[in-house]
Amino acid sequence: MMDKAGGIRGQSVYPGKYARVERERRFLLAGPPTPSTVTDTRVITDRYLVGTRLRLRRADFPDGSCERKLTQKVPISRPGGVQGLITNTYLSSAEYDLLASLPAVVLSKTRFSVPPLGVDVFDGPLQGLVLAEAEFTTDEEAQSFVPPPECVAEVTNDVRFTGGRLVETPRQELLGCLAEYGLRPE
Repeated sequence: MMDKAGGIRGQSVYPGKYARVERERRFLLAGPPTPSTVTDTRVITDRYLVGTRLRLRRADFPDGSCERKLTQKVPISRPGGVQGLITNTYLSSAEYDLLASLPAVVLSKTRFSVPPLGVDVFDGPLQGLVLAEAEFTTDEEAQSFVPPPECVAEVTNDVRFTGGRLVETPRQELLGCLAEYGLRPE
């Protein structure tokens, strides 16, 4: 819960200082987007650093460029689009390589930009999971958003579909979660 100063009780993270409020809604899709609807693509490798709330991300773009960043997410247990506070630090190659040597669990996916959504198609044990996210700057935008018809189910409030949980989800458990929403990937 947020306190009057805008932080999270018991935590020393405040929006506007270093962190910002993260507002997003998440949706399951039955399959990847149609190529003609995609405006940008990147391959993402997320390394969730063991024992922390930190995520090390590498995003590789088709033109050969690469973006590296360290992210801290501090969740807020509140239903709806406000997920918590997020802080990003962009890294050099050497900084990334040093942090990548720390123990981590790894998740990989391809992100397709299909405005207004970012659509993640997962690899490895999460293959068959297609998750879309929409981000917002205000609570009102998040609440009034009408998802496109290709969104099968909203999973914003289902913590099983957050990156920190998915990275540790065995395949059989994922298939069970998806079946609850009527999805049965091969």
